[in-house]
Amino acid sequence: MIVWTILIIVVVLVLIGIAIYNSLVRLNVRTDEAWSDIDVQLKRRYDLIPNLVETVKGYAKHEKSTFEMVTEARADSISAKSIPDKAKAENQLEGALKSVFAIAEAYPELKANENFAQLQSDLTDTEDKIQASRRFYNANVRDLNIAIMTFPTSVLAGWFGFKKRDLFELDDAAEKQAVKVDFNK
Repeated sequence: MIVWTILIIVVVLVLIGIAIYNSLVRLNVRTDEAWSDIDVQLKRRYDLIPNLVETVKGYAKHEKSTFEMVTEARADSISAKSIPDKAKAENQLEGALKSVFAIAEAYPELKANENFAQLQSDLTDTEDKIQASRRFYNANVRDLNIAIMTFPTSVLAGWFGFKKRDLFELDDAAEKQAVKVDFNK
């Protein structure tokens, strides 16, 4: 009788362990998927930036340093590997884009340019999607980190090598503002 009781307890503990492990795997995969969503939107932004810079360059040829700053910030953002480095690079890129839009304010004919208006619209849409992707990623990271830190999941998470993830955060309050691209004032 005692052997059967011990066997049942062991089987129940193994089943609980399997369920916990599977929940950690599920959270880990969701977090990876969420990061992939951010990457897709950032790539879309990276693809739009050269077109935007070239369009503005045609009107503001003397703003070479601003365009170089955008190009450098874009390259840094693309090459960033860790999440904190990616967030820092994204902050710099958003600041550089704000400079381009500030330049565009001085050129009414640029604001009326159909190509620029389409790029402005596409970039606004992309920025909204990046924000949504960041929220989705951070929500998944939160859920994964909570699971990893709570008992009894924390024990199995440590055994199986599950690690806490970094949130994708903006450093500066001013950088938390979306890139403003409304030129129809």
